[in-house]
Amino acid sequence: MSGPLEGLTIVEMAGMGPAPLAGQLLADLGAEVTVIERAAGGERPHDVNNRNKRSIALNLKAEGGAALALEIIGHADVLMEGFRPGVMERLGLGPETCLARNPGLVYARMTGWGQDGPMAQMAGHDLNYVAQTGMLHMMGHADRPPLPPLNLVADYGGGTMFLIFGILSALWEKARSGKGQVVDVAMIDGVVSLGSVFAALTAQSLWTQERESNLLDGGSPYYQVYATADGGFVSIAAIEPQFFAELAEKAGIPADLAARRDDRTTWPQQRAEYAAIFARRTRDEWARIFDGSDACLVPVLTPDEAITHPHNAARQAHVEVAGLMQAAPAPRFSRSQPDAPRPPVPAGADTHDILAACGFDAAARDDLVARGVIAPAAR
Repeated sequence: MSGPLEGLTIVEMAGMGPAPLAGQLLADLGAEVTVIERAAGGERPHDVNNRNKRSIALNLKAEGGAALALEIIGHADVLMEGFRPGVMERLGLGPETCLARNPGLVYARMTGWGQDGPMAQMAGHDLNYVAQTGMLHMMGHADRPPLPPLNLVADYGGGTMFLIFGILSALWEKARSGKGQVVDVAMIDGVVSLGSVFAALTAQSLWTQERESNLLDGGSPYYQVYATADGGFVSIAAIEPQFFAELAEKAGIPADLAARRDDRTTWPQQRAEYAAIFARRTRDEWARIFDGSDACLVPVLTPDEAITHPHNAARQAHVEVAGLMQAAPAPRFSRSQPDAPRPPVPAGADTHDILAACGFDAAARDDLVARGVIAPAAR
């Protein structure tokens, strides 16, 4: 693979969700990512997070399985794992063991709650982590329970992105020290960091604890989503006065209503008046009126519509891989643009090639097969 991360070697312990996405994003940009999987499997063309990766299937509980994994880790720049605290240690692949074998290794581990603390061993998912940080309390309507924000906030914002950030930071430090280290990524830590702006706004008395009473949480009538005549929706984010003035002009917002935009005591009534205005036209009619405008009004697209939208198409934001439309590698680079993505391979498809590259000849690989550490080579 070409790209800015060409030459970077990463071992990823197979898991779910945010760690596989981190591996995919790094592989998209040219890193050689090898996934250690527990068992060989069949075709998986829709498993987007495993595109561009190599796969080796090892029985880590068989005699010699962990030692074989350690040999592979010994050739890597980075190890990523997303298990509960203590799992890698019980497999014989904890940080102390891996760094003794490979002192320059960046050992990146990600959990929801962190490697320590009273909740470290508890199960959890994105919604729980967002709740624990106080961020979930801020999302949704005032008269209803907080609304789950998909699993984008903790899993992929506080998890995936901070995992990548931690890995690249440790690699930068290693370039000076020559030493590896452990990176402890907790999704709750990442979400707290993502929400730091709201702590600042609260300290300045610019944010309240009540949902739907603030500028960015659906309280403001001009930072809102409104239904249209055809059952569609438009998003409005006309925060700056000059953008709001353009919104008011093009949408036909009455002058007396526009003049009250910053009167928070009347925001609920204002939202009802705005809703009546935007219910007069269809979503696409509003889109045409505001096309090319600075009023910050954009239609709410379905995922299928987003793929074919002229702007996304011009940016080539999506790419077809093995018949499946999916996100193109991001971000873009002026010189080291990565190759087009390769489809995911079956679990364990590269086992024998990877071991051969590590110096295991055919006889040694046959012995591993006989001992149940690896599966036979595919014919």
